[in-house]
Amino acid sequence: MGKLREQMKMDLKLKGYSPKTQAAYLGYMKNFVRYFGRSPAKMGEKEIREYLYHLVTEKNLGDSSINSAYSALKFFYKTTLCRDWNVAKIPRRKTGKRLPTVLDGSEIKQLFAVTTNLKHRALLMITYSAGLRVSETAHLKVCDVDSKRMQLRVTQGKGKKDRYALLSSVTLNLLRDYWRQYRPFSWLFPGRSPDRPISARSIQKVFEKAKRKAGIKKPATVHTLRHSFATHLLEAGTDIYRVQKLMGHTSPKTTAIYIHLRRQDLLKVISPLDSLLDS
Repeated sequence: MGKLREQMKMDLKLKGYSPKTQAAYLGYMKNFVRYFGRSPAKMGEKEIREYLYHLVTEKNLGDSSINSAYSALKFFYKTTLCRDWNVAKIPRRKTGKRLPTVLDGSEIKQLFAVTTNLKHRALLMITYSAGLRVSETAHLKVCDVDSKRMQLRVTQGKGKKDRYALLSSVTLNLLRDYWRQYRPFSWLFPGRSPDRPISARSIQKVFEKAKRKAGIKKPATVHTLRHSFATHLLEAGTDIYRVQKLMGHTSPKTTAIYIHLRRQDLLKVISPLDSLLDS
C-alpha cells in the first residue's frame, strides 16, 4: 500500500485507536491488497464484497474476524480515502449471541486452592474479585491499590476509560503477603523485566494450568473470571446498574447478558419430568 498505508496508520493514530487495533486493521488491509494484487484506491464495492465473501466461503473465518476485516475496510475507505460507504450494498455480517461460560463458587475456590505460587494466586484472585479484563490485570500498578478506600484504579481500560473497581479484603490481605515477598516497585505484576508488566498471554497460561489442576472441564478462559464476577454479583442481589459501573460497560445492554446466567430464575422452575415422576 505504500503511502496509503502510512496515511491509514496516521488516521488510526489520530482517531485514538489502540496499537493492537491499529496493527489488526493494517493487517486486514494488507491481506485485502494481496488478494487482488492492486492498489485499494483503484478498487471499490465490488472488490470489497468479493473479498468478504472469500473470507466467509473459502477462509471459513468466524463472525468476529469477518466483522473486524469489515471494520478495517470501512475505516480505510471512509476515513483515509474519504469515500461513501453504502451499508445496503456492503452489509455487516450478523453475529450470533452466545452466553459466556461461568464458573460456580466451588470451582473458583478450587482454582485458588491449587494455585500455590503466591504471585499467580494473587493475579487470578484480583482478576475475579474485581471483575477485571486480563489486560487490566496486567497493567495494574502498585499505586492503583487504594487500601483506605478499598478500591482499585483501572487506568485506560477498554474504550480508554478510567474506572474504580472493587478491592476485596481477602484480596488485599493476599496482596500484602505478595508485596512482602516480591516487592513490586511500579507494575503490580511485573514480567521477566521489572520495568515491563506481565503479558496477557502469561496470565492466560497461569489460568490454564490452574484449570487443569482443578479438574475443570468447562471451556473456560481467564476472561471467564470476569464473567463469573458479574454473574455472582447479580445472584447476590446487586442491581444491574452497579454491576455495569463495576464492569466498565458503556451500555446496560452489555451487562444484561449476565441476567440470563443467574441461577435463581432457573432454580425456581421445576422440570415437568420431575413433576410427572414424583406424582
